[in-house]
Amino acid sequence: MSLKIVVLAKQVPDTRNVGKDAMTPEGTVNRQALPAIFNPEDLNALEMALEIKDRVPGSTITVVTMGPGRAAEIIRDSMFRGADNGVVLSDRKLGGSDTLATSYAISQAVKKVGKVDIVFGGRQAIDGDTAQVGPQTAEKLEIPQITYAEELIDVTEKDITIKRRLERGVEVVKAQFPLLVTAHASAKACRFYNAKRVMKYKKAFSKSEAEANGFDTNLWNQFPYLKIEEWNAADVACEDDRIGLAGSPTKVKKIDNVVLSQKENVTLEPTDENIDSLVKQLIDTHIIG
Repeated sequence: MSLKIVVLAKQVPDTRNVGKDAMTPEGTVNRQALPAIFNPEDLNALEMALEIKDRVPGSTITVVTMGPGRAAEIIRDSMFRGADNGVVLSDRKLGGSDTLATSYAISQAVKKVGKVDIVFGGRQAIDGDTAQVGPQTAEKLEIPQITYAEELIDVTEKDITIKRRLERGVEVVKAQFPLLVTAHASAKACRFYNAKRVMKYKKAFSKSEAEANGFDTNLWNQFPYLKIEEWNAADVACEDDRIGLAGSPTKVKKIDNVVLSQKENVTLEPTDENIDSLVKQLIDTHIIG
């Protein structure tokens, strides 16, 4: 018995520490001003996949990420923790994809990976907070899904049992393979790097990294495990009208960047006029409303 597992991961700007330069004048995220990190809930998903690998010897984990070439960083991060390999889905045609276009491209990449038993992903990414990509990917793959997964209860060669974290309690569900699972932030935190794996995979790199940094790709012939696969839209048979801006019905009109730069204390007399003035001020400065 062995299982083929795919983990969907995303490199995101660290929106937990937003400053005054976090947005561009056009109202988009200024990714140059924010450090790129491994999406937190995707790490919870990776840990759940690694737990299965621990319980089911012979199982393999492939990490799939969509983004620019530098996203290979989180593939290496995953390999340091226990993943076997990874793929970066990178193409300018994919730029501007909303959740519908993103889930389509990712589902095409999963299909190219081959017959997969379980697809894991975080509940949502901190740069979008939609929680839509996982479920939409499951729909496009035409497989069942378990969302808000908090704990792996049991796994057999045919099915998996998972505890879900819901708004007012928990629920234990069982589903057969293949299926997609999204992990909740309350799931177990991902394990630390393994020192031996760091030494083994620290020189792993993708094609984009080789071109940007002059790495010797002949190294892949001697050590195939150092090659981080990189696919474009054509490699995964994406239709051009279903990806990028063309395939994205969702358009963001405007984003306001609200930064509380200092603490202020205001003492008001308990009158209707003062309360009304305060509320208007809070709305005008976009603190509320």
